[in-house]
Amino acid sequence: MKKIYKILIADRNSHVREFLRREMLAEGYSVELADNGREVLKWAYHREPADLLILDPDLPDAEESLLLKKLRQRIPYIPVIFHTYFSEYMIASKIIDPTEFVEKGGSSVEKLKKVVSEILSKSGETDNAKLESEDMRS
Repeated sequence: MKKIYKILIADRNSHVREFLRREMLAEGYSVELADNGREVLKWAYHREPADLLILDPDLPDAEESLLLKKLRQRIPYIPVIFHTYFSEYMIASKIIDPTEFVEKGGSSVEKLKKVVSEILSKSGETDNAKLESEDMRS
């Protein structure tokens, strides 16, 4: 049975969130949304955290440095894709090293879907390797 990956999309713009939600649902992912830093942390502390975070670091109610540091403390292994403008990326990437950066723009969703797929397929390979090594020890 194929794993259904959960993606958390965090963006202050409701139109962007909804658009990305529709696109990722169409790709077969489970999707949660956050429109501020508090909601991102709520999902990070959830019993079943997301497998990947698509983040525009310019969120309301969140000082970027605190949000990103708390996020890394809670789930240090979560892949983070910055989906933002280059100027915002330059500021935020000094605080946290994202897994990937996709600049917002007219056709950025296609690149974003490709990057998400690549990261999650690598993650799935790592998960399978861990399971196989556990089976060998049993």
